[in-house]
Amino acid sequence: MNRPQLASRVLITGVCALFALYFLLPVYWLVVSATKSTSDMFGTSGLWFANPRLLANLHAVFSYDNGIYLRWVLNTVLYAGAGATVATLFAAAAGYALAKFSFRGKEAVFNVVLGGVLVPATALALPLYLMLSKVSLDNTYWSVLLPSLVSPFGVYLTRIYAEASVPDELLEAARVDGAGESRIFAGIVLRILTPALVTVFLFQFVAIWHNYFLPLIMLSDPKLYPITLGLTSWYSAADRQPELYQLTVGGTFVAVLPLMIAIGSLQRFWRAGLTQGSVKG
Repeated sequence: MNRPQLASRVLITGVCALFALYFLLPVYWLVVSATKSTSDMFGTSGLWFANPRLLANLHAVFSYDNGIYLRWVLNTVLYAGAGATVATLFAAAAGYALAKFSFRGKEAVFNVVLGGVLVPATALALPLYLMLSKVSLDNTYWSVLLPSLVSPFGVYLTRIYAEASVPDELLEAARVDGAGESRIFAGIVLRILTPALVTVFLFQFVAIWHNYFLPLIMLSDPKLYPITLGLTSWYSAADRQPELYQLTVGGTFVAVLPLMIAIGSLQRFWRAGLTQGSVKG
């Protein structure tokens, strides 16, 4: 390896290390702070452990206000799990149809989908609230679930992946053998689209898990809150109840664990979904 190549590799490694430090430092601070009492959190360095009491802090998080935090966790799992699963299935069906079937207005439909990708979710929150309040669905689980069932980006990604990865010859052979369209979709297409569908699921799951503005608009009952809105309500009251600072940090620590587990266990599918569909041809 000559000197310019070595210098380039060292520079790239150094830049990657700086980015890794930038992203991991807040996670490290969160882990350290989750082990401290409220007084230690403000009275000691945020980068060093002091009198660790993680289990006691977690017990306080889950027992505060009759265990309301556990209710928020279950709500978030419902919103993110059900919303991401159904949105992924809808995206698979729509993307496959747009990729492999010919019908009038096909490109117009796809252009509408692309438009949906470009519209920020916050711009749709108020119109959605007005629509759902007209049918008395505001301040219910459905007010958060229904908007989460649609993923324009998922439809776009699935169509691109299906065009590149699902052979027309395979579909025709299945039809010749007497398989119906629903059987072809469930038994063949979904298996081929697995990398893209895992990617769509992860993107939608993370987006719903972190969603704050939509629940803020839709919900007024604390028992329906997701974790994001619940922790914000704790933090806003921390000036009057200082112990809520520690409960907020501990709750945030618990909230990131499911995302780390999901991404860590599915990252090989995620990487495949992001790259494989763009290079096949």
